[in-house]
Amino acid sequence: MKSIGQKIELLRVIAHPVRVKILEELSKGVKCVSDLEKFLEVSQPNISQHLSLLRNHSVINFYMDGRLKCYFLVDPIIPDLLELLNRTYDESLPPPKCCPVKSVEKEEEKKKGAAPLSLTLQDAPGPLIPSCKGSQTP
Repeated sequence: MKSIGQKIELLRVIAHPVRVKILEELSKGVKCVSDLEKFLEVSQPNISQHLSLLRNHSVINFYMDGRLKCYFLVDPIIPDLLELLNRTYDESLPPPKCCPVKSVEKEEEKKKGAAPLSLTLQDAPGPLIPSCKGSQTP
């Protein structure tokens, strides 16, 4: 299991548009620099710098095929991270039940002139719940 520091470092290393695109391509299979250069529209030296950083942090590795360096993924978490980043979410998470908050839906209802369905912190006459303390149970 990775320490919190290792997790943060991994996120820092992959947090660049070019590196994310490189990792997406490598998740499809082995690629050499010239393959990456074609679709990234970035110079070969720039691509090599990104590949070097990813390799130095054990995210990817390479093998030699004649004079070509062929790169591939090594860190098994990368395909999962890429899948998660590409996932589409239709809704945001609901607010915790113990801490009433003003929702976007209630704001839209007010703009349309509809009566709010429930009280918000701004509408409440006094404290609704004495203490939430981070718990999400009612």
